[in-house]
Amino acid sequence: MIQKIAVLGSGVMGRGIAYISALAGFSVHLYDTSDEALTNAKEEINLIFQKGMSRQKISLEQKEAAISKLTFITSIKEAVQSADLVIEAVPEKIEIKKSIFEEIDKLAPEHCLFATNTSTMSPTEMASFTKRPSKVIAMHFFNPVHKMPLVEIIKGLETAQETADVIKMTAEKMGKETVVVNEFPGFVTSRISALVGNEAFYMLQEGIGTPEDIDKAIKLGLNYPMGPFELVDLVGLDTRLNNLNYLHKTLGEKYRPAPLLIQYVKAGRLGRKTGIGVYDYTLRGDEA
Repeated sequence: MIQKIAVLGSGVMGRGIAYISALAGFSVHLYDTSDEALTNAKEEINLIFQKGMSRQKISLEQKEAAISKLTFITSIKEAVQSADLVIEAVPEKIEIKKSIFEEIDKLAPEHCLFATNTSTMSPTEMASFTKRPSKVIAMHFFNPVHKMPLVEIIKGLETAQETADVIKMTAEKMGKETVVVNEFPGFVTSRISALVGNEAFYMLQEGIGTPEDIDKAIKLGLNYPMGPFELVDLVGLDTRLNNLNYLHKTLGEKYRPAPLLIQYVKAGRLGRKTGIGVYDYTLRGDEA
């Protein structure tokens, strides 16, 4: 049974995972290498709590109970040494993930399960960096974590069914719906999302319409909750480009990144986190 969770990486996804885990009653260590990053994460988590209370989604008692379960920590050893589950939420770069998995394999207890919060990368490859491949799996959360209902669970080649069953129960305790699929590049959701988002950039560079009109057409015509440009600005254009590069390499030409997306990333237009992506949030007055 999972009781203690270590979340590695306090970015948008990591802080969201830590929030829902603590709210579900798990004891949570949120790890990052930087005190500044953890301070930012703590402020954002507090803001999510406040919004939840103002909308009567959670009570003051629930907030206080969850906060008491959260520890912010810069020592990876302290973060994982008593964990039942480690959820890795570091950038989608294989060299970073390799370093993390090799380290936590030495530090975490033998019974501990490892989950990678990846949208495209191979849990089988992550497992190869450890001596416990049967205990490694992918948990693909969606952004924003506290609002999106799905966790896509992806079994690697050597993932034990027991591991998948425990992770499914853990995600459901977090209040999430789940699907369990076998590994293939991009899984289910990322393959579709990457295609739609990339095609939107091709349409934009071809002058078919404005970002606002393309987003509106997708939302109202196809019943998407967010337009592809709204979504990529939230997720990060650099993250989307990393995913497309991986899918292009593994699945072929249909995932070749649009030149305009590459150009935006080179210009530092990474989305809400930099204040400008497809949309300029300094002009729109939107909350980044």
